[in-house]
Order: sequence, then structure tokens, then C-alpha cells
Amino acid sequence: MGDCLIVIVAIAVMVYLLIKEYLRPGLILFSVVVLLLASGIISTTDALAGFSNKGMITVALLFLVSEGIRSSECLTPIMSHLFPSSECSTIRRGYIRIVPTVAFISAFLNNTPIVVIFIPHIKAWCKRAGLSLKKFLIPLSYSAILGGMCTLIGTSTNLVVHGLMLDAGLEGFTMFELGKVGVIIATAGAIYMVLFIKQLLPDSPCNTSSNRHLVEVVLSPRFPGIMCSTEQFDFYKHYGAHIISARRDGEQIDDMEGYYYKENDALLLSADRNFVDTWGSSRIFLITTNGTEHNKVVPRWKQWLSLLLLLMMVLGASVGGYPLSKGPDMFIWAAVVVTIMAFTGIFPAKRYTKFISWDILITIASAFAISRAMSVSGLAEAAAAAIISLGHDLSPHLILALIYLFTNIITELITNNAAAAFAFPIALSAAEQLGVNPMPFCVAIAIAASASFCSPIGYQTNTIVQGLGGYSFKDFIRSGLPMTAIAFSVSMIFIPIFWKF
Repeated sequence: MGDCLIVIVAIAVMVYLLIKEYLRPGLILFSVVVLLLASGIISTTDALAGFSNKGMITVALLFLVSEGIRSSECLTPIMSHLFPSSECSTIRRGYIRIVPTVAFISAFLNNTPIVVIFIPHIKAWCKRAGLSLKKFLIPLSYSAILGGMCTLIGTSTNLVVHGLMLDAGLEGFTMFELGKVGVIIATAGAIYMVLFIKQLLPDSPCNTSSNRHLVEVVLSPRFPGIMCSTEQFDFYKHYGAHIISARRDGEQIDDMEGYYYKENDALLLSADRNFVDTWGSSRIFLITTNGTEHNKVVPRWKQWLSLLLLLMMVLGASVGGYPLSKGPDMFIWAAVVVTIMAFTGIFPAKRYTKFISWDILITIASAFAISRAMSVSGLAEAAAAAIISLGHDLSPHLILALIYLFTNIITELITNNAAAAFAFPIALSAAEQLGVNPMPFCVAIAIAASASFCSPIGYQTNTIVQGLGGYSFKDFIRSGLPMTAIAFSVSMIFIPIFWKF
């Protein structure tokens, strides 16, 4: 009972710190792991197991694969066809072009770089067509989230649940297994966005200036001035650009006196023509637009090679084959592709560590340890028993719905990977107590942890587009509630059909 109480208190404090954004998520979760280790609830082996988990390392490799695709500019031809120069465009036609394309690409690449790649093209197209940017950025993020639900590698959340399943002695997901329900959710969500979301989003003209010396950037976790004021960190001294204004949580900040830098803030800068050339590939900023098209010249063979490598990885992870592996193994194929990309210069190999989001990896690894603590302390078993005891003879279908909703609420408040790791031991224990197949619960957790549509803080792509689009929290709730209802309804109908209890 004492261990269970310690875990409850530790998780409660952790959730509070995550909501308040007191520190980076990875450091908060790691601190909880240290507390659990010092309390004797988990062993050193338990604490470190997540750092050697195949799923976590695969996520790291996929960051490099995504960077290789971005650096090779192989998506540029797609952009030219997706955003034609013709100004005879409508918002709905834009959705028809953007939503399925982004969803498809995001099924195979990390969501965040896909959103970052598309934003400047969408902003330039909105300006040419005279359309409101606010009508497109939230749908862009939602499309990336929907695509991520469809494959094992579409989002790190799926790999986290997959890794937890393997650790628990289950078979785990195949490459396209989640697509059985994910494709249905993505299709229904796309129809909703094409037909209805325009009316639920705010309307304002695209405010991108035609001045080619205006640059808009988003601050990444690597920005050295995070939590410093403009007086403490001289932006111009470091980067040779003046800050005109900033946007945070949907509000524009014009008075920069007393302003302090925060991750994911969008800054409008006045910079010289060399700024993008110097800092465009830096992980300090997510460059979003500089008022002109900025396309670097990449050899055509690199573009084709990167696409062929991506195809090879997907096929290899789906069907496997000699000599690399006897069966499908995402880790092996991702490792091979990253190695080839590095030696062929598709991404800057000497700076490869900059392309990996270490905070996400630490969050995932720490979440594995906290999940283990929930199991060994008895908290997961007690929570599962409490859910089951809410009523007599509850059906597995109702328990599935409760676990889905619990996971979905948690992911809106903290992080998707942490939410999946917390819900997993509870779901596994519930399946054991009910004497049913745990697979439906695992699928529900993977979907629910990714289905973050109502909060700008639950998913990184939502956070990015909030600052750039100037969205309020209400904008996400208004447009995201129908999407949340769609994901929940489709999941409850089809998960028990495809994965029997």
C-alpha cells in the first residue's frame, strides 16, 4: 500500500508539473523515475530498461529518416502540384488537396517535420490565393495526427505501445495493423474537415508580409535563450535579426520589453537575406517563412534515393526478408536506411545528433519505467479493479470505452507518449481480470493517445500551429470536439470487430 501511495503522489506531482510546463517533459518524467528508484519501488534494471527498448531506439532512427527526407527536398515536386500558381482556389479545394496528402505522408514519416515542411508552402499559397491562413493550419495538424494512426511508424506513440506489448510478452503490432481502424478514422476525419471544419475556425486574412526581409521562426527546445528575457538574451547580438513581435497561446505580443522566450513561441523578425541560409538548417529554429521561396539545390539522385530508401524501409518492416531479417523488424530496416542516408550525405551526418529530439526519447524511456512502477506497486491492478467495479458485470466493451476516454483525457493534458505508458498497465491488468484478449485494449490506447484534437498542448504539431496561426484554446475545442467524437465512435465500433475479446 505504501509503494502504491508513493507512485500515486509521484504521478500527481508529475502531471501538475507537466501542465504548468515547469520543466521540459523529459526531465520531469526522469525526475519521477529517480524518485521511484530511490524509493526502492523499481530496480536499476527497471529504470534503465526503457533506454534500451527497441521501440524507443527506433523512434530515434525515424527522426533521422525524416530529416533525410526533409534535407533531400524530395517532397518539393509534390508541393508544386499541390499548391499551383493559379489563384482560382477555395478553402474547400485546399482541404481536398492538403488533407489526404498530409495524412498519407504522415503515415510513414514523423508528424512534426511534415507540418514544418508544409507550413511555409501553405502560407505562400494562402497569400497568392487570398485565403485565410487560419482556415488551414489546424486542419494541417489534424491531418498529420490522423495519418500517424494508420501505421506502426506513423507516430512515436504507436511504437511506445508496441514496445510495451513486447515487454509484456505480447506479439505487438504489425506494420499496417493499426490501419484497420486508423484508415477509417482518417477517412471520416477527412470528410468532416472538408465539409464542416471551415465554419468552426476563425477567419482572418493571411498576414504574411511581402517584404523579403521578414522572417518568421518558431523557437525550438535548443534555443539557448529559453526562459530568458530580451534584456538577458540579446537576440540581435546572437543572430543579427531584430524581433518585431511574438505570438504565444494565440495572442500577439508587440511590446517586447519584459518579454521572455518560451519554447514554441513564434517570432516575426527583421533580418538580412543571409539569415535563412545561415540558420535555416539549424535546430535552434523551425524556419516557417521568409517572404520568398527558399529552395536549395539538391541533386536529383539524392531525391530519388531517399524515396527508394523510404520505400525499402516500409516494405522491409512490413514483410521482412533475408538477409536482413527473418521477419518484419522495423528497427533493423530503419537502422539500415539511416546508415545509407548518412554515408551518401542525404542528411548532414556530422550533425546527426541535432536532428534527434532527445527530450522525446527521454520522455519515452522514462515513461517505460513509470509504467513498470505502476505494475510492481499494485497501482495498475487496483486502478483496473476500480474501473471494473464501477458496475456489476460490466462488459469488456464498456471497459474498453472507459480506458479509451481515460487515455484520451490524459493525452490532452500532458504528452501522448506518457499517456500511453500510464494507461497500458491498467488496460493489461483489466484484460487479465476480465479474462479477455488484451489486444483490443492495446489498440484503443494507441489510438486514444494520438487523438489529441481539443488541446494545443497535447500534441506538438498542435502547439506549433497555435503560435503561427494565432489560435485560441477555444478554437481547438470548437474544431476538435467533433474530431474527438469521430475517433472515439469509430474506435468503439470497429476495434471489437477487428480484434475480438
